[in-house]
Amino acid sequence: MSVTTDAAVEVRSPAATPQRHRLSPRDRLNQTALYVLLAALALIYIYPFLVQVATSFKTEQEAASDPISLIPQTFTFAAYERLFLHSDFPLWFANSAIVTICVTLGRVFFVSLAGYALARLRFRGRSVVFALVVGVMAVPAVVLLIPKFLVLRQLGLYDSYAGMILPLLVDAAGVFIMKNFFESIPASVEEQARIDGAGTFRVFWSVVLPMARPALITIVILSFQGSWNELSHFIVSTQSPGLTTLTKGVASLASGQLSQGTQYPLKLAAAAIMTIPVAVLFFIFQRRIMNTSEGAVKG
Repeated sequence: MSVTTDAAVEVRSPAATPQRHRLSPRDRLNQTALYVLLAALALIYIYPFLVQVATSFKTEQEAASDPISLIPQTFTFAAYERLFLHSDFPLWFANSAIVTICVTLGRVFFVSLAGYALARLRFRGRSVVFALVVGVMAVPAVVLLIPKFLVLRQLGLYDSYAGMILPLLVDAAGVFIMKNFFESIPASVEEQARIDGAGTFRVFWSVVLPMARPALITIVILSFQGSWNELSHFIVSTQSPGLTTLTKGVASLASGQLSQGTQYPLKLAAAAIMTIPVAVLFFIFQRRIMNTSEGAVKG
């Protein structure tokens, strides 16, 4: 009996041992060429950003004479000192931070509510509402600028934080994402909570929403990036210098309204600082945004 067992073990052991697949010289050459091509494309993509950062530390004369070099001959913080000490850049940054935080928190809450209602609640006209949401996604944002301006003026919200924040609190793409994610969660996970007497909102808040963490993180990233980089809405909703955001301020710098000459270091320093919050947020949550079905699978 033991001999049979040992023989069986000996028979299975070669099959159980994984064999490493050796690449042929041609496959190695193709793989190396592919990596070289991807590295070259990545370098082409990131090179303008590297030039932007390097130029922000140059003098104005060097930036004009040698604009694409990555190593400044004279390393200086003059552009950053002028931005923070002799311009309204801190005010622009504060306004953008206030609006972005409020919009991100509000949008996450409202789009998750709307997505859950469209995914789980049965009410008359639900399919029509969802069709309208999808239709809004196809409308170019520039088409809505003039109607948005007229509505804000009529409601008395023009040139105020409320006018900057309220129209951005709901996003059709966010509702679409949350609806699809909630539909991927089995309805059986909500039955026990309903048996225990939980209402619709309690089931949504305590049971379903924690499972939708990957989708929520996706909405956070998209909402933060969209509101932080928003420009057209702020152009039609405000005119006061005290409510200028980073996008409007940097656009005015790029157009030369606040200075004379090229001012390349000043403009690119402002643009470099503007990219930092979005880049940090993306690199922190990039693994989460790639696994948007994780919560549903665990459920």
